[in-house]
Amino acid sequence: MLPSAAVFRFPWELTSGGVQDGQSVRTFGRLVDYQPEESMATLSSQHASKEHRVVVHTMFVEPFNPILGAQYIVLGETENSEGVGVTVRARVLNCVDGVNIALLQKAIEEQRNFFREREHKKADAAQSVDAT
Repeated sequence: MLPSAAVFRFPWELTSGGVQDGQSVRTFGRLVDYQPEESMATLSSQHASKEHRVVVHTMFVEPFNPILGAQYIVLGETENSEGVGVTVRARVLNCVDGVNIALLQKAIEEQRNFFREREHKKADAAQSVDAT
């Protein structure tokens, strides 16, 4: 069985703990650390003058050529690890250095607004069908 479609989560949403274990997510960040012997990488992102770090388990995407300081997008499932917090078990880890992060954040917000409006319209349509 295929995993559910991954939802884009900002790194600060992952570190705040509002994500369920095993949820498929997409996120991004600058690669600041890679430990090949442990198959662990750390992505970092700035938001509201605070640095947020996401730990990524890289076993399923190895070998890969890590570029420290480059921007990456990761697709994978979340896991709650004791002492570390939420980690992402990567299925895809792509270097996207040169991407305009502010524009990416805006696109994610627009996508969320679209999905919210679509769900709202579905709920309204269901209510009107029930009323008749």
